[in-house]
Amino acid sequence: MTAKLEAYEGIVGAAVIRQLQHLGQKLEGTGVVHVNSTRQGGGVAEILGWMIPLMCGLGLNARWEVLNGAGEFFSITKAIHNGLQGFPVNISSTGWQIYQDANAVNFERLRPLLEDADVVVIHDPQPAPLLNLCSNRKGKWIWRGHIDISHPFHPTWKALKKFVVGYDASIFSMCQFALPLPHPQFLIAPSIDPLSDKNCDLGEGELEEARGRFGLDPYRPLVVQISRFDRFKDPVGVIEAYRLVRRVSPIQLVLAGGGAVDDPEGKAMLDEVLEAAAGDPDIHVLLLPPDDHRTINALQRLADIVIQKSTREGFGLTVTEGLWKGKPVIGGDVGGIRSQVVNYHTGFLVNTPEGAAHRIRFLLHHGELRNNMGVKAREYVRENFLLTRHLQEYLTLFHQLLSKRGEKMFYV
Repeated sequence: MTAKLEAYEGIVGAAVIRQLQHLGQKLEGTGVVHVNSTRQGGGVAEILGWMIPLMCGLGLNARWEVLNGAGEFFSITKAIHNGLQGFPVNISSTGWQIYQDANAVNFERLRPLLEDADVVVIHDPQPAPLLNLCSNRKGKWIWRGHIDISHPFHPTWKALKKFVVGYDASIFSMCQFALPLPHPQFLIAPSIDPLSDKNCDLGEGELEEARGRFGLDPYRPLVVQISRFDRFKDPVGVIEAYRLVRRVSPIQLVLAGGGAVDDPEGKAMLDEVLEAAAGDPDIHVLLLPPDDHRTINALQRLADIVIQKSTREGFGLTVTEGLWKGKPVIGGDVGGIRSQVVNYHTGFLVNTPEGAAHRIRFLLHHGELRNNMGVKAREYVRENFLLTRHLQEYLTLFHQLLSKRGEKMFYV
């Protein structure tokens, strides 16, 4: 057992660590390869950043590989991503061919690893075609969908489905996201690492340094949204909510986030946000490096309220992060946010800027309730959305898939 894993014992308890150790012994030496589209930016990269070392520490031979791709490839995969989330997109046959060709090039580079692995986990649509290219595979292949595909744009799902149907299993964050597929489907919610730079405790000095660096007023309430600058995160809608509140209460707003190599639309969305902010000195639009985790941590801890007003959301780890820091979260009534934000207990679910503004005003005028909700929020994450639970469910699934009793597989 690694010292890294043992460090979580004080948070989750010794029994949880022992159970992980037991699963690790059963899977010792198992070769696992995870493939996604980027090593920085977004929740998938963050999860794999801690998951791979912990799997190795438990005795598995785990690796993390990333697709290489040009700008055109990522423009197409972004369109696929948007289509799967229900946005009408037009992807030509040439676009789908570019998508497949890029995967074929990556497959030749990854062929030895993918053919020899006991378990391969393919994350999201970008690397989905790799399965059909690997005719000599010996292991089990899992497709892990992280986004909300509950109501996809039909032509996009129809085209992608032919790459996904052949997998041995698929994983979704919520049962609502699962679509008809001819293999077992499992439910595994994402999670956060409570000891990472983004979620660990910070000293008062570091918090004050961040407050001063960004010119935040300690005497006025602060609302914070952390997310990529993406239309589905609705940062412009957050600005609209802020302006409605500002008419009656003096508040400040931080919209902070970064980009990722697989999201070519980020720059255009950032420009739209800056235009909507219109030079308001109390709207702080921050473009942060993808690894500036301690700054994100500090901003969430400085917040009186964390907001994530998404219109589509696979899960929303920024919601989990805010809850872990003892903040009530106002979240869009969509996707995985619904499994985290419980009205009047850990925050509020909203559908419009007007609804968000109403809940912000309510929380600002009910300080004791806001504090009580923050206490419940942290415990809710401790019980449901920490990395040890996430790792346990992955290992259980691997063991089940590799077991001779595969025909009796159960849903996690």
